[in-house]
Amino acid sequence: MMRKTLLVLLASLMLWPASAQENHNFEVSKHLDIFNSLYRELDLYYVDTLEAKEAVGNAILYMLDRLDPYTQYYPEEETRDLKEMTTGKYAGIGSPIMYRKDLDRCVFSSPYEGMPAAAAGVRSGDVIMNIDGRDVGGRGASSVADYTSAVSAALRGESGTTLLLKVKRTGTGKMHSFKIVRQTIERPSVPYYTLLRDSIGYVQLTSYTDNTTRDLRLAVVNLKQRGARRLVLDLRGNPGGLMREAVSVVGSFLPRGTMVLRTQGKVEELNRTFKTTVEPLDLEIPMAVLVNYNTASAAEITSGALQDYDRAVVVGQRTYGKGLVQEPRELPYGTILKLTTSKYFIPSGRCVQAYDFKNRNADGMPRHLPDSLSKEFFTAAGRTVRDGGGITPDVVVVPDSLPYFVNYLEVSDVFFDFCAAYRNKHESIAPASEFALSDSDYEEFIAFIKESDFSYESRSMQMLPLLRRMASAEGYEAEAVAAFDSLESCLRRDVEAELRFHKAVIVARLEQAIVENYYYERGLSERLLLDDKDLDEALRVLCDDAAYRKILSGVPEP
Repeated sequence: MMRKTLLVLLASLMLWPASAQENHNFEVSKHLDIFNSLYRELDLYYVDTLEAKEAVGNAILYMLDRLDPYTQYYPEEETRDLKEMTTGKYAGIGSPIMYRKDLDRCVFSSPYEGMPAAAAGVRSGDVIMNIDGRDVGGRGASSVADYTSAVSAALRGESGTTLLLKVKRTGTGKMHSFKIVRQTIERPSVPYYTLLRDSIGYVQLTSYTDNTTRDLRLAVVNLKQRGARRLVLDLRGNPGGLMREAVSVVGSFLPRGTMVLRTQGKVEELNRTFKTTVEPLDLEIPMAVLVNYNTASAAEITSGALQDYDRAVVVGQRTYGKGLVQEPRELPYGTILKLTTSKYFIPSGRCVQAYDFKNRNADGMPRHLPDSLSKEFFTAAGRTVRDGGGITPDVVVVPDSLPYFVNYLEVSDVFFDFCAAYRNKHESIAPASEFALSDSDYEEFIAFIKESDFSYESRSMQMLPLLRRMASAEGYEAEAVAAFDSLESCLRRDVEAELRFHKAVIVARLEQAIVENYYYERGLSERLLLDDKDLDEALRVLCDDAAYRKILSGVPEP
């Protein structure tokens, strides 16, 4: 009897996977049938005519929104965006644009150095008035996204075609016309590199596209030829990109055939192990890798793998924590689905994914894995590293906080306009590392702000009415009135007072923005390195051989 029972149980267990799969397939077919029938009924009988593209598109977007932010649907007309994201290339004139509500027009923002727009003389802040003889007009009933996309599409075109552009210049109000030949725009993965003190090479890596490894290797070779004996690789603000390029970048500093990561998902055939295939560039040069919260994806593969093999000291702030892999899948009618197919695991065996998109909080936001639930893993030298929350640096640097007023001011249109107008009123400035605003320049800035419609209310003042209402609801209004009035008097500081109180920080931000308007991204990078806590700490470690070896060997630094 016992034997018969065991045989029946074993048979049922063997049949369970097939039965479960059949049930899953049935549920999929059932609910797709329901959806098709529902839409057919709506299309036939709903009081208003439905636009299939909009209605089904919204249903698709809602479904994907419940998954993760990286699984995205690209209609046929938007597949170009995906291609540009992965290759870093497009055909156009080479300048971002942004919509300005106060102007009801788009303006150019930070044209790329050496590209057609900048070469023709287009500047940051130029207001787009006319393209190929047609007034672009205002936004009208269009959404900001649609209007901006339409202007962008008019600026782009086949490489080699000519564009006639008319703009109004900020600060002067003069009209300028340009004849620009479009070309293939390729954003470099390495916008800036230089040789710092003590023979330390510095390379800024901002993306992972088709030619990232090529750009990096050229930069490192050049720096070594100029005498670099140590290297800083800056991955701060790098959002990632192509996984294969991350593997190749790691392969530039580790032996060929070294395992960099493995992927694991639901479909076993897609699970892979990735090893370095390129010949290493340098296996010995001491390295520091700079990271911050905006370091993600492929940049975390690079920093994490170099940390796991004790090949570099990681310096800065904990990274974002994106341990998911996406692949494009072609759909009917030229559409594409970029979907998450697996997680990736770096050499120590850890996955850096920080967010749980399936089990969300009550407010619908994804859960961040608490540090208490992270697991221990070990580097090649036995150092402890943890999973689940990005890459924690070997040397953590606490960043300086930016005053709320300065942050609010810096993203304002009036700040942008002053810097654009300064560029248009001064033909040249000192080199990027030497430029300084004078006191009279800052007084002009204060006057510029006061003449604008810029207004500001501190967070404390924003919270005060709520505090008054809470006190009133709890029966403290009579006793608290005088205290609240006194507090309001203390907190009320006008814009000019804020500008003078935060002068040093604001001047530094103005100088950076103005330098970028003259010397582009390269000049801004050079300027930012003048006062960089992360870099200073990396240089300290790299210049102290004993401290460097202690960190990588797992021995705490005294």
